[in-house]
Amino acid sequence: MNLKLLKLLSKNARLKDEELAVMTGAEEKDVHNNIAEMEKEGLIRGYKAVIDWERIDNTHVSALIELKVTPKAGLGFEEVAMKVSQYPEVESVYLMSGGYDLSVTVTGKTFKEVAMFVAKELSTIDSVISTTTHFILRRYKELDVELIGKPSDDRGNFSL
Repeated sequence: MNLKLLKLLSKNARLKDEELAVMTGAEEKDVHNNIAEMEKEGLIRGYKAVIDWERIDNTHVSALIELKVTPKAGLGFEEVAMKVSQYPEVESVYLMSGGYDLSVTVTGKTFKEVAMFVAKELSTIDSVISTTTHFILRRYKELDVELIGKPSDDRGNFSL
Protein backbone atom coordinates (compact mmCIF):
# COMPACT_ATOMS: atom_id res chain seq x y z
CA MET A 1 0.00 0.00 0.00
CA ASN A 2 1.31 3.41 -0.96
CA LEU A 3 -0.01 6.07 1.46
CA LYS A 4 1.33 8.95 -0.63
CA LEU A 5 -0.50 7.61 -3.67
CA LEU A 6 -3.74 7.20 -1.67
CA LYS A 7 -3.50 10.76 -0.34
CA LEU A 8 -2.99 12.16 -3.84
CA LEU A 9 -5.94 10.19 -5.20
CA SER A 10 -8.17 11.27 -2.32
CA LYS A 11 -7.42 14.91 -3.20
CA ASN A 12 -7.86 14.47 -6.95
CA ALA A 13 -8.94 11.11 -8.39
CA ARG A 14 -8.60 12.47 -11.94
CA LEU A 15 -4.79 12.55 -11.84
CA LYS A 16 -3.32 10.36 -14.56
CA ASP A 17 -0.88 7.56 -13.82
CA GLU A 18 1.95 9.56 -15.41
CA GLU A 19 1.20 12.57 -13.17
CA LEU A 20 1.02 10.35 -10.10
CA ALA A 21 4.32 8.74 -11.05
CA VAL A 22 6.04 12.14 -11.17
CA MET A 23 4.46 13.20 -7.88
CA THR A 24 5.43 9.99 -6.06
CA GLY A 25 8.77 9.34 -7.74
CA ALA A 26 7.58 5.92 -8.93
CA GLU A 27 7.41 4.33 -12.36
CA GLU A 28 4.13 4.83 -14.23
CA LYS A 29 3.49 1.09 -14.55
CA ASP A 30 4.11 0.64 -10.80
CA VAL A 31 1.56 3.38 -10.07
CA HIS A 32 -0.96 1.69 -12.36
CA ASN A 33 -0.33 -1.71 -10.73
CA ASN A 34 -0.51 -0.23 -7.21
CA ILE A 35 -3.88 1.38 -7.93
CA ALA A 36 -5.25 -1.81 -9.49
CA GLU A 37 -4.11 -3.83 -6.45
CA MET A 38 -5.62 -1.36 -3.98
CA GLU A 39 -8.92 -1.45 -5.89
CA LYS A 40 -8.85 -5.26 -5.87
CA GLU A 41 -8.13 -5.34 -2.11
CA GLY A 42 -10.98 -2.92 -1.43
CA LEU A 43 -8.75 -0.14 -0.11
CA ILE A 44 -10.00 2.12 -2.90
CA ARG A 45 -13.79 1.76 -2.83
CA GLY A 46 -14.74 4.16 -5.60
CA TYR A 47 -14.25 7.52 -7.25
CA LYS A 48 -16.76 10.31 -6.89
CA ALA A 49 -17.12 13.91 -8.00
CA VAL A 50 -17.97 16.52 -5.38
CA ILE A 51 -20.96 18.42 -6.76
CA ASP A 52 -22.15 21.83 -5.55
CA TRP A 53 -25.85 20.92 -5.80
CA GLU A 54 -26.94 24.36 -4.62
CA ARG A 55 -25.65 25.87 -7.85
CA ILE A 56 -27.43 23.29 -10.01
CA ASP A 57 -30.57 22.08 -8.32
CA ASN A 58 -32.63 23.96 -5.76
CA THR A 59 -34.67 20.80 -5.15
CA HIS A 60 -31.86 19.05 -3.29
CA VAL A 61 -32.15 18.80 0.50
CA SER A 62 -29.70 17.08 2.84
CA ALA A 63 -29.96 16.33 6.53
CA LEU A 64 -27.74 14.90 9.22
CA ILE A 65 -29.75 12.43 11.30
CA GLU A 66 -28.63 11.35 14.75
CA LEU A 67 -29.81 7.85 15.69
CA LYS A 68 -29.81 6.44 19.20
CA VAL A 69 -29.79 2.66 18.93
CA THR A 70 -30.02 -0.32 21.28
CA PRO A 71 -27.14 -2.59 20.21
CA LYS A 72 -27.94 -6.27 19.69
CA ALA A 73 -26.07 -9.01 21.52
CA GLY A 74 -23.21 -10.34 19.45
CA LEU A 75 -23.82 -7.80 16.66
CA GLY A 76 -23.49 -4.44 18.41
CA PHE A 77 -24.55 -1.65 16.05
CA GLU A 78 -23.60 -3.51 12.85
CA GLU A 79 -27.03 -4.90 12.00
CA VAL A 80 -28.88 -1.59 12.19
CA ALA A 81 -26.01 0.29 10.49
CA MET A 82 -26.06 -2.15 7.58
CA LYS A 83 -29.85 -1.92 7.30
CA VAL A 84 -29.75 1.90 7.27
CA SER A 85 -26.95 1.82 4.66
CA GLN A 86 -29.20 -0.01 2.20
CA TYR A 87 -31.65 2.86 1.69
CA PRO A 88 -30.98 4.84 -1.53
CA GLU A 89 -31.74 8.11 0.33
CA VAL A 90 -28.80 7.46 2.67
CA GLU A 91 -25.44 8.95 1.61
CA SER A 92 -23.38 7.98 4.64
CA VAL A 93 -23.57 6.13 7.96
CA TYR A 94 -21.03 6.53 10.77
CA LEU A 95 -20.74 4.93 14.21
CA MET A 96 -20.21 7.77 16.68
CA SER A 97 -19.08 8.30 20.24
CA GLY A 98 -20.94 10.75 22.45
CA GLY A 99 -24.64 11.56 22.73
CA TYR A 100 -25.86 9.35 19.88
CA ASP A 101 -24.76 6.16 18.18
CA LEU A 102 -25.12 6.54 14.40
CA SER A 103 -24.77 9.61 12.21
CA VAL A 104 -26.70 9.28 8.95
CA THR A 105 -26.64 11.71 6.02
CA VAL A 106 -29.87 11.64 4.00
CA THR A 107 -30.83 13.44 0.77
CA GLY A 108 -34.20 14.14 -0.80
CA LYS A 109 -36.04 16.64 -2.99
CA THR A 110 -37.83 18.51 -0.19
CA PHE A 111 -37.63 19.03 3.57
CA LYS A 112 -40.91 17.14 3.90
CA GLU A 113 -39.61 14.19 1.86
CA VAL A 114 -36.57 13.85 4.12
CA ALA A 115 -38.69 14.28 7.27
CA MET A 116 -41.14 11.61 6.12
CA PHE A 117 -38.28 9.23 5.29
CA VAL A 118 -36.97 9.65 8.83
CA ALA A 119 -40.45 9.21 10.34
CA LYS A 120 -41.58 6.25 8.23
CA GLU A 121 -38.32 4.39 7.62
CA LEU A 122 -35.48 5.21 10.03
CA SER A 123 -37.50 5.71 13.21
CA THR A 124 -39.42 2.45 12.68
CA ILE A 125 -36.32 0.23 12.49
CA ASP A 126 -36.05 -2.27 15.33
CA SER A 127 -33.37 -1.08 17.80
CA VAL A 128 -33.76 2.62 16.90
CA ILE A 129 -34.66 4.42 20.14
CA SER A 130 -34.77 8.00 18.82
CA THR A 131 -33.84 10.25 15.92
CA THR A 132 -32.80 13.90 15.72
CA THR A 133 -32.82 15.63 12.34
CA HIS A 134 -30.54 18.53 11.43
CA PHE A 135 -31.20 19.97 7.97
CA ILE A 136 -28.09 21.14 6.13
CA LEU A 137 -28.73 24.69 5.00
CA ARG A 138 -25.41 25.46 3.26
CA ARG A 139 -22.31 23.42 2.49
CA TYR A 140 -19.04 25.31 2.69
CA LYS A 141 -16.62 22.40 2.33
CA GLU A 142 -17.17 18.75 1.49
CA LEU A 143 -14.64 15.93 1.22
CA ASP A 144 -11.82 18.48 1.47
CA VAL A 145 -13.26 20.53 -1.43
CA GLU A 146 -14.29 24.14 -0.78
CA LEU A 147 -17.71 24.93 -2.20
CA ILE A 148 -17.59 28.69 -1.77
CA GLY A 149 -15.92 31.09 -4.16
CA LYS A 150 -14.65 30.12 -7.57
CA PRO A 151 -13.17 26.69 -8.31
CA SER A 152 -9.41 26.61 -8.00
CA ASP A 153 -6.87 25.06 -10.30
CA ASP A 154 -4.72 22.71 -8.19
CA ARG A 155 -1.99 22.23 -10.79
CA GLY A 156 0.08 25.10 -9.33
CA ASN A 157 1.93 27.90 -11.07
CA PHE A 158 4.17 27.28 -14.04
CA SER A 159 6.37 29.81 -15.76
CA LEU A 160 8.99 29.63 -18.47
